[in-house]
Amino acid sequence: MYSFFATAPRGLEKPLADELGAIGASGIVPTEGGVHFSGDFALCYRANLYSAVAGRIYVEIGSSNYRNEQDIYETALKIPWNEWFSKEMTFRIDSVANDCPLKSLNFVSLKIKDALCDRFRDLFGVRPNVDPHNPDMRIRAFLTRDFIKIFLDTSGEALFKRGFRERTNAAPIRENLAAGILSLIGWKPGIPLLDPMCGSGTFLIEAARATLRIAPGGSRKFAFQKFLNFDKELWRRVYQESIDNELDDDTELRIYGSDVANLAIEAARLNLQNIGLDGKIELKKANILDITAPAEQGIMIANLPYGARMGELDEMRKLYPKIGDLLKREFAGWSVYLLTGDLQLPKLIRLAATRRIPIKNGDIDCRVYEFKMVSGSNRKAKS
Repeated sequence: MYSFFATAPRGLEKPLADELGAIGASGIVPTEGGVHFSGDFALCYRANLYSAVAGRIYVEIGSSNYRNEQDIYETALKIPWNEWFSKEMTFRIDSVANDCPLKSLNFVSLKIKDALCDRFRDLFGVRPNVDPHNPDMRIRAFLTRDFIKIFLDTSGEALFKRGFRERTNAAPIRENLAAGILSLIGWKPGIPLLDPMCGSGTFLIEAARATLRIAPGGSRKFAFQKFLNFDKELWRRVYQESIDNELDDDTELRIYGSDVANLAIEAARLNLQNIGLDGKIELKKANILDITAPAEQGIMIANLPYGARMGELDEMRKLYPKIGDLLKREFAGWSVYLLTGDLQLPKLIRLAATRRIPIKNGDIDCRVYEFKMVSGSNRKAKS
């Protein structure tokens, strides 16, 4: 059994824990920014392949109490680095901490690097090289006040990079954030889903993938495939299971997208084409104020432009009341979820939010506002 840690955007720890539980993880402990769990390497392979929410998955390879930097060196020196990767591979080390008394985390990383290089040099007479930009192996140290854990990244590139998206809009939402939000708002395959500001189609694609049971990592490579203990036959079986689990592409999706920009629709179509779903999702060019509900009931999700990132905050705030009128007029019976960093949205859209879900989108504190639409205004329905 190995101990692992999977990272996640802040606010998505529960969906990630649910995912890991569904594929057989044990010892699941959500914490801020991720989830601790345990399992064998078959589970590690499945977690990387199937998790739609995780950012990276790390395996713990060393830990101990410490008092100073020399203790950290001794801990790192005991790790059998040569059993994980070869001297020809490159690496980088990052250190993060919570209430750490040491003065410099860069010096912590340097001590771990020295120990790693000394172990290889003692065994082989040579040492692997550091590559800060595109390393074969990523090492991560996490320190508390008196304890250090050292992890090896099993993912490689961040897991939100699914391997199919060629084009994005000006401010794309990451795939794992979109997948986590769909989980938090209660969308499930079969429920009609509409994104009226779809951009390059991230919400639509994540929903289509979930409906057809397409493994999020099925089109990419992982760092664990470079490990010296990589089991090619086990990985082949795990990967084949994911292929066998997929549904036929004639499955009805009931997923709809629109955007006012031609370039956005073209990008969404290209991305759908790259995963073999061209024509499976109904896409059209339309202003959000001109759309109508594609079904009697369903879920609308939209990532609204907000803040300085788009330079459109004032413009969007003028649009909010009109969006509120549209929702009351055209979307009775629908649940509407709007992602934004603008905390003035509920007041300006003139609807009563029934739920506020805090989310971290990169460095931006955001909310997903829920509006349960009924016939007439929310105020009349409530009274």
